Amino acid sequence: MALNSSLELHEHEHLRQKCEQMLNSSEPNANAQYCPGTFDGWACWPNTPAGSRAFLPCPYFITGFDPSRYGHKDCTENGTWYRHPASGKVWSNYSDCINLEDLDMRQKVNGIYEMGYIVSLIALISSLVILSYFKSLRCPRITVHKNLFASFSTNNFLFLLWYQFVIPYPSVSFENGISCQVLHVILHYFLVSNYFWMLAEGLYLHTLLVCAFFSEEKLVRCLYVVGWGFPLIIISVYTTLRIRHGDTDQCWINDSNFSAVLLWPVVFSMALNLFFLCNIVRVLLIKLRSAPGGNNSRPSRQVIQGFRATLLLFPLLGVHYFITPFRPEPGHPLEPAYEVTLAASASFQVVQMRLFQFYCKHLLYRTNKIEQTKNKNELFLSKILFYDIILFYKIFSIYQVVHDGIK
Repeated sequence: MALNSSLELHEHEHLRQKCEQMLNSSEPNANAQYCPGTFDGWACWPNTPAGSRAFLPCPYFITGFDPSRYGHKDCTENGTWYRHPASGKVWSNYSDCINLEDLDMRQKVNGIYEMGYIVSLIALISSLVILSYFKSLRCPRITVHKNLFASFSTNNFLFLLWYQFVIPYPSVSFENGISCQVLHVILHYFLVSNYFWMLAEGLYLHTLLVCAFFSEEKLVRCLYVVGWGFPLIIISVYTTLRIRHGDTDQCWINDSNFSAVLLWPVVFSMALNLFFLCNIVRVLLIKLRSAPGGNNSRPSRQVIQGFRATLLLFPLLGVHYFITPFRPEPGHPLEPAYEVTLAASASFQVVQMRLFQFYCKHLLYRTNKIEQTKNKNELFLSKILFYDIILFYKIFSIYQVVHDGIK
């Protein structure tokens, strides 16, 4: 079980010292038999008369425990603390602290995450194979897509390792081995790189649409720096700060004040992408309306389709980010619905994106068959860009920022 950020290692030691001071200051009845007070690592148990049971509120800092419930510790008739028959060690009974309904809900949510990551990983790998196999698809635009897919697939694979080998085993986080710490750092690197490769996608599409003359090869080289280089700098600063300040306990599962080092660059990249979305749609609609037949009194077919697809983008892009910052308090009736919705929208994002791609391909096929204009090149470019916008901004609807995805 993982300790919360409010009880890091030095605070845990402070709690132990405080317990010792309290026990030293209390004087039990010398004529009575009692079990000596003790600190079991989670709670400070007072001197307890023989043959009685002591009760204390459940530790608030233990994930899955309900602080409104009580744990207990039995003092036997001979004045010794009860020992568990299986281990032979002194035992505090915290079994009543576990909220079984909450535990069951969280296990189901983790199951949704794992299933979604597996399905999405299969979809990503198949996409990478297809994009790499066909030589006709080897162009700068596809290169950017491939790097984005590679970032996503690696991140999904690392998440699966995290859910398989760290989350189910509290002993792993308590032992705090170097392997789980390294996994945390690498996982966060690819998590941040997901956002920056999405920023690279937005920057590429925006440049392609609004700039008349530029070198795609040079642009792609710059995007490599954006997608892989910037996250490396960010994660290096984050890792250095946590190590220098000793914030390295529990496989780094604990929330940290240094999480802002990851958070704000991601928020900045999302804000830029939102700007790119608005400006790309604006320029695209201008191009579509300027095509022959676009100045009719009735809206052109392309404009109608553009608005229709844009309306589809708003819930995919906006609603997810309006909801996720407002996480219900633990125990709130809406918490289960929030967690399930977040897990489904996050882990199955690639599958949703693939389904959305099929819709866009069908849309473009129909318009290409129906529309016959003199200015085919410009109109076709606009449609291809529109297809990439749908592809990119569906991927842009991703799981909540940074550490909400790691629980």
